[in-house]
Amino acid sequence: MTDSAHIVTLSLSELTKQLKEGLLSPEDVFYSYMEKTLDVNKKLNCCTGILLESFDQLKTASSIKEGLLYGVPVSIKENIAYKNHDSSCGVIINLDQPVEKDSVLVEVLKRQGAIPFVKTNLPQGLLNYDCSNPIYGQTVNPHNLQKTSGGSSGGEGSLIGGGGSVLGLGSDIGGSIRIPASFCGIAGFKPTAGRLSSQGIRPIYRGQKSVLSSSGPMARDVDSLALCMQALLCDHMFSLDPTVPPLPFNTQIYQSSKPLRIGYLENDGYVQPSPSMARGIREVKALLEQAGHTLVPYSPLNISHAAHELMIKGVLADGATTLLQKLVGGPVDPCLRSQVLPYYFPKWLKKTLSFLLKPLVRLNNLFLFSVLPDVLTYMMLYNLLNFPAGVVPVSTVTAEDEEELKHYKGVYQDLMDKSFKQVRTMSGIFRLLVWSCST
Repeated sequence: MTDSAHIVTLSLSELTKQLKEGLLSPEDVFYSYMEKTLDVNKKLNCCTGILLESFDQLKTASSIKEGLLYGVPVSIKENIAYKNHDSSCGVIINLDQPVEKDSVLVEVLKRQGAIPFVKTNLPQGLLNYDCSNPIYGQTVNPHNLQKTSGGSSGGEGSLIGGGGSVLGLGSDIGGSIRIPASFCGIAGFKPTAGRLSSQGIRPIYRGQKSVLSSSGPMARDVDSLALCMQALLCDHMFSLDPTVPPLPFNTQIYQSSKPLRIGYLENDGYVQPSPSMARGIREVKALLEQAGHTLVPYSPLNISHAAHELMIKGVLADGATTLLQKLVGGPVDPCLRSQVLPYYFPKWLKKTLSFLLKPLVRLNNLFLFSVLPDVLTYMMLYNLLNFPAGVVPVSTVTAEDEEELKHYKGVYQDLMDKSFKQVRTMSGIFRLLVWSCST
């Protein structure tokens, strides 16, 4: 009898090894993860539906032992197209519109032997760092049911963090892979936009080119992310989508131990990191220097302008008209309500409120906070620059971190800074390192 509890603890590299060697069968792995996923979903509400076609794919899996991900069950974000299933983005107006074919990434996963088996939850309209919508409800954090999983790839973060999936695909336009990965204690990677095919990935905003979205892997560790990227960056994807540069994964660079010159950021001058985050950066800096790398401090230029004038005004260049149109005919989820409400206000009311509240909040914050919380300037910068970026587990929040948070002042000491220090009972929740590199 197969030990299902043991199978779901194996790393992706060990799982693929045992599958290829015949020590495990695709059936063993598939049913172990299906059982675990159903159990996790009862607690976390992270899945939007089982892909029943995966059972048909499983029947032929043992006869075709090919691909880097042979026999591996993979979860996918709800907005990633899978034939005959909705990609609603959590918006009621998009229901009952099953797509006619798989996205390119799903096709490539199948060619590499993977078995997409479940779709995962996201926030209504995608542009949010919570994970709730009127169709599928609220997804919660696997480590603390009173906390959010993050978003917009929150279903993936929650499912993987809860042990219900070993590998998943998300999307990221302002931290949507990295935020839930950080909150749920897993690893996530946002490639340069266009590095992976976007065909079949449903956005809310079509034609928006100011800030580009990227699809990418989410998993328990970095080696799993690398294996997924290696599997996806193959000739099959390049032939299905000629717009993708035909550059395979460079294993030599990934495995190189050559000393690097690494920039590190302690404070962007706009939002002071929490004590746990600052401690994590110091610990990683010390470890990298011990490994022979050179660490160089840097500070981004005018991050406030980048966040408010370039990022938000770029993404919502139509004044959120497209988003509001998508919300017609259904309720607005509580996680989105405060974000969209100001767009219904007349201009004179917006100007009056901005004038009255300006002494309390930093410039332009009044109607942007729920779209892009200021602390996420650390995330969105790499979307704006179109750099690859990711997060890896480093540490967890300690009681000492929470005690130090009581003395947090912030950069501006305004209403937003004061609100940050109100976050409590975070001990044991993960804090992660963000990395990025230019391409």
